[in-house]
Amino acid sequence: MKIVIIGAGEIGYDLASVLSAEKHDVTVLDRERGPLSRVTESLDVLTKEGNATSVKDLVDTGVSDADILICVTSVDEVNMMSGMIGKRLGAKMVIARVRSEEFSGEEAPLSPSDLGIDVMIHPELSAAQEIAHLLRRSSASDVINLADKKMQLIGIRLEANSPLNGVSLNEYADRFPDIVFRVVAIGRRGRTIIPNGSIKLQKYDQVFILAKTEHIPQVIKTTGKKETELHSVMIAGGSDMGAMIARLLCADQTKNWSIKLIEPDYELAEELAIELKEVMVLNGNPTDPDLLVTEGINEMDAFIAVTDDEESNIISCLMAKHLEVKKTVALVSKPDFIPLAQTIGLDAVINKKVAASNEIHRYVRRGKVISVTELRGIKAEVIELQATPGSKITKKPIKKLRLPDGCVIGGILCNGSVEIVTGASQVDDNDRVIIFCLPTAIDKVTKLFQ
Repeated sequence: MKIVIIGAGEIGYDLASVLSAEKHDVTVLDRERGPLSRVTESLDVLTKEGNATSVKDLVDTGVSDADILICVTSVDEVNMMSGMIGKRLGAKMVIARVRSEEFSGEEAPLSPSDLGIDVMIHPELSAAQEIAHLLRRSSASDVINLADKKMQLIGIRLEANSPLNGVSLNEYADRFPDIVFRVVAIGRRGRTIIPNGSIKLQKYDQVFILAKTEHIPQVIKTTGKKETELHSVMIAGGSDMGAMIARLLCADQTKNWSIKLIEPDYELAEELAIELKEVMVLNGNPTDPDLLVTEGINEMDAFIAVTDDEESNIISCLMAKHLEVKKTVALVSKPDFIPLAQTIGLDAVINKKVAASNEIHRYVRRGKVISVTELRGIKAEVIELQATPGSKITKKPIKKLRLPDGCVIGGILCNGSVEIVTGASQVDDNDRVIIFCLPTAIDKVTKLFQ
C-alpha cells in the first residue's frame, strides 16, 4: 500500500516507523530538514523536503496515486489544507489530525467530508478519554473497551504478594470456574509472551486479561488487587490534555468528582477557572513538590501528570505514589520510558503517539478491521476483525485451526452476544473476533479473515 505522511514530527515519525516495518511503501514530507534527517537515518522510507500546502510539492511527493494520505503536522490548518489538496489530486483516503473543536466537534459548521477529509483524528482527546477510563478501574494499568464495550481487556501488574505468583494459567482457570476470562498476553522483564495454559505467572508480571465487562471486578479480585472508588483527582498541567481530562470528568454523570488542576501560565489558568466552574484551578508550577504537598496531594485518590516535561511527569507521579496516592498516571512520549515507568512503580502511562497510531491503523489494515490497539509496554496488539463470509477462519473450530505462532483468539461477538473463546468455539460468517498477536503474526492472521 502506498502511504504519504505529511509531517515528520513525533507522531509522523512513529507512524512511518510502524508502517514501514509492515512493508508499506511510505513517503514522508516535511519543510524542515532536521526532522527529515532523523527519518532518513533511522527508517527505510522515502523523504521529501517541501511545503505541505504546495500543489507542486504534493504532486512531487506522489500524493496523486497514494492509497492513504496522512496529515499530522502540528498545525490544524496545514493538515486540513494539505488534505483537501491531496483529495483533489487523487489520494484515495485522507486522514488528518485536527485538534480544534471548531472543526472536529459535533456542532462544527463544516464536516470532514466538506473538507475532503475521510477521517479526522484527535490523539490528545483519545488519550484523555483513556485516562478517564483508567480512573474508573483503580487497579488496572490498562483498560481497553472491546466488542461495543461488552468486553474489556485490563492490564494488571502482579505484586510480590499476589496469590497468582507461581500459578499456571490452567490452574488459574481451575481455581475460578465460575468466572469466564482469558489471559491473552504477559509482559515479563521486557519480553512479550503470548501464553499457553502451562505457563506460570511470576511476581511483577504485567498480565492482560480479557473478560465480559460485568465480570471485570471479579477478575481483578482474583489477582489480589482491590478495586477502590476514586473521587478526588489532582491534574498537573492545564494545557490541551489536562483541560480535556477535567472536562471529561466534569461531564461524568455517574460520579461527582473533586478536581484540582495546576497550571503555570496565569492567563490560561484564569481562562480555565472561568470555564470549569466545578474545578479548583491553581496557578503554579505543577512539578513543585512544596506546592503539591501544600495543596494536599497526599489526600488525593489519583494524580495525573500531563505536562510537556515527561521526566517531571514521572518524578511527580513517583512522589505521589510515595505519599500513598492510590492511582498515578503519567503522560510519556518516549517509547523507552513506557516499560521503565511501570517497572519503577507508576500505575499507568499514556502515550499520545500510540493513541494516534491506534486510530490510524484500522484504516491501513486490509480486510474488515474494526479496531487495532497497541498494548503499552509490550510488543503486542489487539485486533478486532470481522470474518468475511467463506473465509478460512470460519471453516473449522478454533482448536483445529492452524493459527500463526504468537497469536491467540480471545473473544467473539455474534448477533450482539459475546463469548470468551475456548478450543471448541466456532467463528461464523460476519462474526467479530478479538485477536491478540505479536507484530510478526499480524499479516498472517488478517489473511484468515479475507
